[in-house]
Amino acid sequence: MAEIRAKSITVAAVTVAFGLLLAALSAHTIGRSGGDPSSDGADAPEVPLERRITDFTAGIGPDSGYREPRRAERRAVADAVGLILDGHPDRARPPLADAGFRLRTLADTGTGRRYAELSDRTEDGPAPRGWGRVYVDLSAPARWSVQVPHPVSDADTERLGARVLLGSPGGVLVLAGAHRRAGEDDAADAAHRTDSVFDAVCDELARRGLPGVQVHGFADDSAPGRDAVASTGAGSAGRADARRLAAALTARHLTVCRAWVRGCPLEGRDNVQGRRAAAGHVPFLHVEFARSVRASDTGIRHAAAAIDTVTSRWAKGQGQPSAGRLSPAARLRPSASLSPAA
Repeated sequence: MAEIRAKSITVAAVTVAFGLLLAALSAHTIGRSGGDPSSDGADAPEVPLERRITDFTAGIGPDSGYREPRRAERRAVADAVGLILDGHPDRARPPLADAGFRLRTLADTGTGRRYAELSDRTEDGPAPRGWGRVYVDLSAPARWSVQVPHPVSDADTERLGARVLLGSPGGVLVLAGAHRRAGEDDAADAAHRTDSVFDAVCDELARRGLPGVQVHGFADDSAPGRDAVASTGAGSAGRADARRLAAALTARHLTVCRAWVRGCPLEGRDNVQGRRAAAGHVPFLHVEFARSVRASDTGIRHAAAAIDTVTSRWAKGQGQPSAGRLSPAARLRPSASLSPAA
């Protein structure tokens, strides 16, 4: 009888200890999920992604600093993006570390989608380099990109870019990290330089055949009477998509100058990312929005919804004559979730 009682006490003690261990693990998990969203890890802290992006760009200004990256640094980040698109995030960590970048997984509170965030580690230091960020949707195969080369200087294009990313699955957001006047001799003007991290990443995406839309902004008096200027830049592969976008903007009561119909200001024909896409016959849209459109949440919402009519098709693989350039891994399955940082 005493032996049975002893065994019962032992079983009870083990059960209690196991319960305490589970409780501790649960508390640790909850603490991590509700903690600093900048922490690395596969638990994907939930954050409002648009606000996270605008909090980052709030620190960008003409005097916020910019250092021109070396070729090896540009290539390291672009190669890492390619590895993530191919489902190999762990292999992406070494080149990112060599370039001074951090890799995190975040979940957007609005859509529930998980995103890889590639960010410059020096953002937290006294001398930021201004190399920007990249966000990759991990919930679906990567099929398109939205590019923001002039955050803050083209006011609120960063907000528009975030809305476009969140509007359709399978997107990649390439966000410049410096004001276009931050560098010497226009070094930080990402839309017109081929020696930036921004351009290297866009080049990698174009090489894979991902169509892209690049968003810009103009002062109202630069194109009087127009709310938007839609163009395919230096190429014509995105002409059908541009027509669809212009129609969607018009349906939302925005007046559009169509660069394939008549001469428009700000057509972006010398945009270097557009030229690269044109060389590969990859659809590319260059879209400018008036300040009056970008100045209100309603205007940004209408602009993002119009662009979504195009990106939603791209997300389904429609209207992509260059889709065959995608690697088999990128075509057939979503990008893998990221494991905790080493």
